[in-house]
Amino acid sequence: MSTTAVDHAHDHSHGHDDHGHDAPHGFTRYLFATNHKDIGNLYLIFAFTMLMAGGVMALLIRSELFQPGLQLMQPEFFNQLTTMHGLVMVFGAIMPAFVGFANWMIPLQIGAADMAFARMNNFSFWLMPPAAILLMGSFWVPGGATAAGWTLYAPLSTQMGPGMDMAIFAVHIMGASSIMGSINIITTILNMRAPGMTLMKMPMFCWTWLITAYLLIAVMPVLAGAITMTLTDRHFGTSFFNAAGGGDPVMYQHIFWFFGHPEVYIMILPAFGIVSQIVPAFARKPLFGYASMVYATSSIAILSFIVWAHHMFTTGMPVTAQLFFMYATMLISVPTGVKVFNWVATMWQGSMSFETPMLFAVGFIFVFTMGGFTGLILAVTPIDIQLQDTYYVVAHFHYVLVAGSLFALFAGFYYWSPKWTGFMYNELRGKIHFWGSLIFFNITFFPMHFLGLAGMPRRYADYPAQFTDFNQIATIGAFGFGLMQVYFLLAVVIPCIRGGKPAEAKPWDGAEGLEWTVPSPAPFHTFEEPPVVK
Repeated sequence: MSTTAVDHAHDHSHGHDDHGHDAPHGFTRYLFATNHKDIGNLYLIFAFTMLMAGGVMALLIRSELFQPGLQLMQPEFFNQLTTMHGLVMVFGAIMPAFVGFANWMIPLQIGAADMAFARMNNFSFWLMPPAAILLMGSFWVPGGATAAGWTLYAPLSTQMGPGMDMAIFAVHIMGASSIMGSINIITTILNMRAPGMTLMKMPMFCWTWLITAYLLIAVMPVLAGAITMTLTDRHFGTSFFNAAGGGDPVMYQHIFWFFGHPEVYIMILPAFGIVSQIVPAFARKPLFGYASMVYATSSIAILSFIVWAHHMFTTGMPVTAQLFFMYATMLISVPTGVKVFNWVATMWQGSMSFETPMLFAVGFIFVFTMGGFTGLILAVTPIDIQLQDTYYVVAHFHYVLVAGSLFALFAGFYYWSPKWTGFMYNELRGKIHFWGSLIFFNITFFPMHFLGLAGMPRRYADYPAQFTDFNQIATIGAFGFGLMQVYFLLAVVIPCIRGGKPAEAKPWDGAEGLEWTVPSPAPFHTFEEPPVVK
C-alpha cells in the first residue's frame, strides 16, 4: 500500500476529509459518513435498536402465552407480532449487526485505508432506517402489520391489507442495501489487501464475510422476485400464486426457501468467523486447520443452495425429492462438524483464559452445536413431518440464531470494543451478562423442544392446558433474557463508550499474565511496498 493511502486513512481518523479540510461534526458527520468506522458504528447502533424493538415483540408474544386463553390481545394482533418479530430480528438486527462488524474490522484486518466504495457504503446504511420505519409503521395502517408469518406465504400474503405492501417495500429496500454492502465487501477484500497478504493468509472473519457477501448477491434477487410476484398478484391481476388463475401457492414456498435457506447461513457464517478469531487468541495457539476451515465455509455456502425444500416436507413432494433433500441436508452437517472439531482442537492443550469474549465464544460452540443437532433431527423426513410447524422447530432455530448469531455478536463486541472505543469494558459486568444470558436463554428455549415433541403448534395465540407449565417457564426465561440485554446496554456498552480504564495497545496479549508466544505467520504490520524484482 502506498504511503498516500496510509496518510489518507490517518486524515480520516483525525477528522479531516479527502482535501485536508475539517470534516463535519455532530449529526452531519454521520449523515455524510464515508469513514468505515463511523458507518460500522451506525450499523451497530441501528441493529441494537432493532434488537430491542424485536425483543419487545417477543416479550409481548411470551406474555400472551404465559397461560391458556386470550389474555392481552386478539389472535390477529398476535400473528402480526410473530411476523414482525421475525422480520425485524432477521433483516433489522442480525444482518445489519454483522455488516457493522464487517465495516469496522475488514479494512483493519487486511490493511486497507477504508472500504472500496465509501459513498455507496454510506448509501447502503441510510437505506436501512427508512426501511425500518416502513416495516414498523405497518402496525398503524388499516388492518395492521402483515400477519402472514416472516416467510410471507401466499395465499395469506395476497389477502392482507396495506401493511403487507409496506413490508414488501421495506424488504426490497433492505435487499438493495444488502447487495450494495456485499459488492463493497467483495471489492474491498479482493482488491485492497496489504502486499503479501494472500487469500489463504487472511483472517477467518474476512473469509467468512467474503463467502457471505457472495451468498447475499446470489439470493437477495430471488427474495425480491418472490415478493414482487406477490405484489403483482395483489394489485395487478396476475396469478403466480393463485390456484384459481392457474398459479401455485407452493411455488412461492420454493422461491422463498431458495432464498431462505442460504439466508440462514448468511446469518451464521460471519459468526463462525468471529469465533474463529477469538478462540485462537484466548487458547494462545494458532487456529487448528485453517485451510480446512476455509474449505468448510465454502462447502456450507455451496451446499446451502441444494437443501431449500427441507422446509417443505409436508407440501406433498415426491418421495424421491424428500430423500434427496434429506440426504443433502445431512451432508451440510459434515463441514459444520469440521468447524466445531477445529475449534475444540484449537482449545485442546491451549493456555486458555476465560475473559468475556472467550466465554461467549465457548458458549456459542456449546449451544450452537445443540441447535445443529436438532437441525439434523429435523432433516429426517418422517420426523420432520411430525414436528413441522411445532415449537420444536422454534427451539431449533432460536438455538442457532440467538445462541449462534447473537452470542457471536456479543463475543465480537467484547473482543474488539477495546480497539473501537479505546477503553476496556468492566470484566465482572461482562461475565454477569454472559452467565445471565446463557442461563435465561436455556430456560426460555429448552422447554420448547418438549412442547414441540408433545405437539404444540407455533404461531398460535392459545393452547390446551397441558402445555401450561413449559410455557410459563419459557416466558419467565424470556423476560430474564430481555433484562440481561438491557443490562448489557446500561452496564457494559454505555460506560465503555463514555470512558473507563484505557485499553492497552494489545489488550488481550497479557490477559491473566499469559503471553502468546507463537510466531506470527507473516509480517503484515509493515506498509512498505514489496521490493521490485528486476
